[in-house]
Amino acid sequence: MGMRERAELVSGVRFNDQGLVPAIAQQWDTGEVLMMAWMNLAALELTLETGRATYFSRSRSNLWVKGESSGNFQTVREIKLDCDGDTILLEVDQLGVACHTGRRSCFAAGAVPKHEP
Repeated sequence: MGMRERAELVSGVRFNDQGLVPAIAQQWDTGEVLMMAWMNLAALELTLETGRATYFSRSRSNLWVKGESSGNFQTVREIKLDCDGDTILLEVDQLGVACHTGRRSCFAAGAVPKHEP
């Protein structure tokens, strides 16, 4: 992605009142949805600069690079912005697991109890 495309992407993002935007990480080759986390402008810019998925922790109020402590890095292959500009899709190559629970995906089957209608 060239400088112009990066600038267009960044300028198209509609951050919420807290200066954040949801980012969904998806395995680039299988389409598997891995996780959702928040990005602020600095996280997005670092992701674009380094090619490593970088997020913003609301609980710790700081940036974190996915895999920095676990070794389960996400190498970004493509970044897409939805039609409203309020959600980012990161197509990544996930090394190891994505979820802090040790699962491949935070959206593992059976993770949410089924409710009767």
